[in-house]
This record gives sequence, C-alpha cells and structure tokens, in this order.
Amino acid sequence: MTTTAAAAAASGTGAAPAARNLLDPGFELTLRPMRYPGFYERYRDAIRNTWTVEEVDLHSDVADLARLSPGERHLIGRLVAFFATGDSIVANNLVLTLYRHINSPEARLYLSRQLFEEAVHVQFYLTLLDTYLPDHDDRAAAFAAVENIPSIREKAEFCFRWMDSVEKLDRLESRDDRRRFLLNLICFAACIEGLFFYGAFAYVYWFRSRGLLHGLATGTNWVFRDESLHMDFAFSVVDTVREEEPDLFDEELAGRVTAMLEEAVEAELQFARDLCGEGLPGMNTDAMREYLRCVADQRLRRLGLPVRYGARNPFSFMELQGVQELTNFFERRPSAYQVAVEGSVSFDDDF
Repeated sequence: MTTTAAAAAASGTGAAPAARNLLDPGFELTLRPMRYPGFYERYRDAIRNTWTVEEVDLHSDVADLARLSPGERHLIGRLVAFFATGDSIVANNLVLTLYRHINSPEARLYLSRQLFEEAVHVQFYLTLLDTYLPDHDDRAAAFAAVENIPSIREKAEFCFRWMDSVEKLDRLESRDDRRRFLLNLICFAACIEGLFFYGAFAYVYWFRSRGLLHGLATGTNWVFRDESLHMDFAFSVVDTVREEEPDLFDEELAGRVTAMLEEAVEAELQFARDLCGEGLPGMNTDAMREYLRCVADQRLRRLGLPVRYGARNPFSFMELQGVQELTNFFERRPSAYQVAVEGSVSFDDDF
C-alpha cells in the first residue's frame, strides 16, 4: 500500500490514489502492478553483473610499478588518490538525494543495488591503494586528496555544489524543485560517472595498451560495466521525467546542462594537466582534452541536446582493449561477466 492509499484507508474514504509521476512527493511502496518495469529489469541486469574484489589479481602490478618512469608513477599516484574518494561521493548522493526523491519502488530496488556496487568499487580502490602505496604516509596523503591536491579538490567541489543544491529539499513540491533535482541527477550521471570516471578509465587503458598494470585494468573492466549501467539507469529516469513532465525541459535547462558539462570538462582537464605534466608517450593534455570533449558530446547527444565540441576520440586503445561499452554505449547490454539469476516475474499481475 502506498502512503497515500494508507492515509485514505485510515480516513475511511477508501479512495484509490490518483496516478502519480516519478518525481511526485511521497514514498510509493507498491510493486504490484508495476508502474516502471524497465527499472526492475535494470535491477536484474545489475544482479547478473556481480563481481567481487577478491577476483582481481594485483600481484603482477607490483612488478610493473617498479618499471614506471617518475612521470608515470606520479600519474598513477594521482589516479588512485582520485579513486579513493570518487565513488564515496557518488554513494553519498545516492543516499541523500536520489533514493529520497525518485518515487518508484522498482527504481529504489536498482538504487539499492547501485549502492552495493559503489561499496564494491570503494573496496577495490582501498585494495588498490594498499597494494600500490605500501608506505603509510603515502596512503594517508592519498585518502586526504580532496583537501591537499588542488586538481582533485576542484573536482570534489564541483560535485559538492550540485549535492548542496538539493540536499535541503525534503520534497519536490515545485517546478523549480524538480529542475534542481534533474540537474543534480544529470550532473552525477553525465559529468561525474560519465566524464570524471571516463577520464580515469582512459589512463588505466593507456597503461594496459603498453602491457602494464593488468590487474588494475581487469578490475576497471568490471567497474566500467557497472558505471555503464548506472548511467543507463539515470538517463532512463531523465527520459521518464521528460515524458511525464515535458515542460521541465526547456532552453534554460538545456543551457544549464551544457554549461555544467563545459565546467566538468575544464575541471577534468585541470586534473589531466596535473597527471600528465609536460606529456608522456601516448598520453598528454592535448589528447585528453579532445577525448573529454568527445565524451561530453556523447553525454549531450544521449540527453537529446546539441553537441558542444564536435570532437573525436583520439585514443585508439580505448577501442582496442575490448571496451565495448565506450563505442556502443547505450545500445549493448554487458554480458562478458555475468552470473546466473533464477526466477521470473510478469508485469501484468494485479494484486
């Protein structure tokens, strides 16, 4: 029974609740009949994609680290420092914002699963730090990166601004409240998971293309698939809201989303300058700028907005490493590492 239906029953009216939109205030509890079966299917897809940190073998990476140049060691140190906090920020927004305001039990099933996956990612990055940075002081500095590394602090502050914009909203009562929520959702899907992490993935696959850090690349493959599903879900929420409340999607919103992505590209480019310095073989700031702009255009295109940069992916190794999700991002369902799920559900039963 929904909270609305429960109130009606308590008052003796017995009236059925009116049809609700996805962002209407309240806390829908009824899974039958399913209003958004697509969200339930995404939950099942995520279950099939289960993996554990214990399956990632980082032993060979230790020998590879000793072979890296000083510039490459600086890059990998900065990279794992970003990883140490990135998924924790995403998890906080899931709990504080998305779970509170997306009023669908099917969607909350998926969000619960996503929170588990973010926890696995945090565990993976913790294991990565313990393996890559055996010195206690180095590890402590990595975990404090948000405070002491400017290029990482800038990205974190970008995230916190969009979290703060909706954190005090208990209910999405007005059109402005819903737009603020949509901007938060788009920020975390398109800019943080869809751009900041994709920049990080490019560095990982650059190492792998040179025969280095295969353990890191293996774990990243599985994180990559998870992030693909996270973005697919978030953008499907945006699609649903667009169908239900098309008046929210006007030129002002489009302009703010484009400006948001431009800011995210610049923040990630500052991080690239920190990581790459004067440039490394096959990896430099100019190439990363083109790559980030290409990814930003992909996100805008998925949102039905005009592309901003007209950029092309300069990194052939992103396709050569079997990362299928990058080139066919929203049309292919991950299947390379899935566990069996038994049981079935139909969507036309009316309980």
